Amino acid sequence: MNQYILPLVMALDILIVAFLFYRLYILIRDTRAALMLNGFLVILLAGLFARWLGFTTVSWIVDSLRTVWAIAFIVLFQHELRAALAQIGRNRLVGRFLRVKEDTGYIQEVVRAVGDLKRAGLGALIVIERETGLRNYAENGVLLEAEISAELLETLFTPPSPLHDGGVIVRGNTVVAARVILPLSESGRGEAHLGTRHRAALGISEESDAVVVVVSEETHKVSLCEHGILDRDLDQATLRQELIQRLAPPEEKVEPVDADLKAPKQI
Repeated sequence: MNQYILPLVMALDILIVAFLFYRLYILIRDTRAALMLNGFLVILLAGLFARWLGFTTVSWIVDSLRTVWAIAFIVLFQHELRAALAQIGRNRLVGRFLRVKEDTGYIQEVVRAVGDLKRAGLGALIVIERETGLRNYAENGVLLEAEISAELLETLFTPPSPLHDGGVIVRGNTVVAARVILPLSESGRGEAHLGTRHRAALGISEESDAVVVVVSEETHKVSLCEHGILDRDLDQATLRQELIQRLAPPEEKVEPVDADLKAPKQI
């Protein structure tokens, strides 16, 4: 019996390792982390090659630094490892066994910041990440990894802050990066009334599943963009309801109330 089970176990072991390396590659491709991983692989291959050639001293150095390599790997790839763990936690299969209630307090912080920026006549471009990772865009800006708050968002978009240009990427309760350069949509080029912020919102929403909030510096109006569709001139209450409907888990979503039910009965 064992002679049949052992090959299956070995095959399963190889498949699991191959899957883990594949997921790691997906996470870090086209990023600076990929270059660092290449450096680690070169060092690893050099150690194996030195051992094969009988270079005792080089092999000893590589073996002695093994713990240092592991710590360096964790430090250098902390953002990627954090994203991988978060992705595992969002997996539906895992969610069936571990019911973790997602904190959506960041929605209120975004809405509050948008209201204050609108009243101050300041523009803003807030990209809220969902399933599609925006790491490649975040890395062309200034990485923050700061806890979200309305005050932080207002500060980032208030001149003469050096980070007020470009967009801000939000992932859950974290402001990932500021001064992010986003792709401009070609579909909105013919609309003269669409500024750079709105075209950038359309562009990133066409390339990902992100939800984007735009505050116009010229008209002082708030827009919401998703899947290349722009909903304009939203008030604060409508913006909050739309963000909850699009971002909150199903059990936290607010169902719209029928206008007839809200109206008082006439006696």
